[in-house]
Amino acid sequence: MKIAVIGGYGPSLINFRGSMLCAMKAAGHEVYGIAPMDSPEVPEKLAAMGIKYIEVPIQRKGMNPIKDLTALLSLIRILKKIKPDAILSYTIKPVIYGSVAAKLAGIKNIYSMITGLGYAFGQTSGKRGLLFKLVKNMYRAGLACNDTVMFQNPDDRDLFKKFSIIPQSKPTVVTNGSGVDLEHYTSSLVPAGSPVFLCVSRLLKEKGVREFGESSLLLKKKYPQCQFRLVGPHDHGPDSISDDLITKWQDSGVECAGPVDDVRAELKNCSVYVLPSYREGTPRSVLEAMATGRPIVTTDTTGCRETVREGQNGFMVPVKDISALEKAMEKFILQPELLQKMGDASLEYVAEKFDVNKVNATILKAMRL
Repeated sequence: MKIAVIGGYGPSLINFRGSMLCAMKAAGHEVYGIAPMDSPEVPEKLAAMGIKYIEVPIQRKGMNPIKDLTALLSLIRILKKIKPDAILSYTIKPVIYGSVAAKLAGIKNIYSMITGLGYAFGQTSGKRGLLFKLVKNMYRAGLACNDTVMFQNPDDRDLFKKFSIIPQSKPTVVTNGSGVDLEHYTSSLVPAGSPVFLCVSRLLKEKGVREFGESSLLLKKKYPQCQFRLVGPHDHGPDSISDDLITKWQDSGVECAGPVDDVRAELKNCSVYVLPSYREGTPRSVLEAMATGRPIVTTDTTGCRETVREGQNGFMVPVKDISALEKAMEKFILQPELLQKMGDASLEYVAEKFDVNKVNATILKAMRL
């Protein structure tokens, strides 16, 4: 079969969907990766994997009607030209416009993967509620074209049915996230010495970065020997952390390291991985930390709760609760014997449920490949 996979960010075809594309290729299918260029390395890397790349002008941020219409028309032209037997879209704009384009192009087998709901679903009333209503209706129109909709966690699936974004009768599959490559993210012993707490995230409020920074400040005053590292890009926007707050954290001993090309060294050098996000699909960074053999502190919320067996491989805390987060992190300082024990439990759990090969098999089965 000829398969087209549509994404909203070029490098994600490699970093997040590379193993899936390779699994499709290994099953004997002709595979196309369709996404914005974003990086000049994308076509070359995909070609090395045996994947054909096609550029499409999808803008990830903003809702410019003219640019979005251009993206839709471009997708229709591309799909009419290559005539795939099936398409799989992921992230919001590819799901909406890719699904509609596929229907208009006469593609028979249309699938989407909901990888997280993001800013638009953070609030359903007030000013942000208007954005929620708009995105909800756009999702409804796009997903109406789909044969099967895939979700990374059951909560998002149930939410889409609750708000009638998809009908109760629509076939759905829960994939357990995007999975993690256990050969790429290998395990190691938790480092000896005082604990190092790590959060890898874009510096956004809804990722729980503020809660991580503030709880780290409190713990740094009590336990100056411990390290607290925040690693990730600082994208400015309505949900971003202010420059002043980042400066405050740095001046008080929280290390804000900025983005890194490869997080594996950061994961191996940390003792505990922390992600106090408000909502996720399934947080890839947590799975990578689990594969490295690290205990987890995260929030009892959609997507995140799927990654922790409470008291076995880590702890969950309520969303936006700095005090609870501080206490959960402090447990590892007061009871260092938990570090390796829970790290080993993380590795066992991730191999059982989130191995990328198992996830890819679920996706290919859902697409009848």
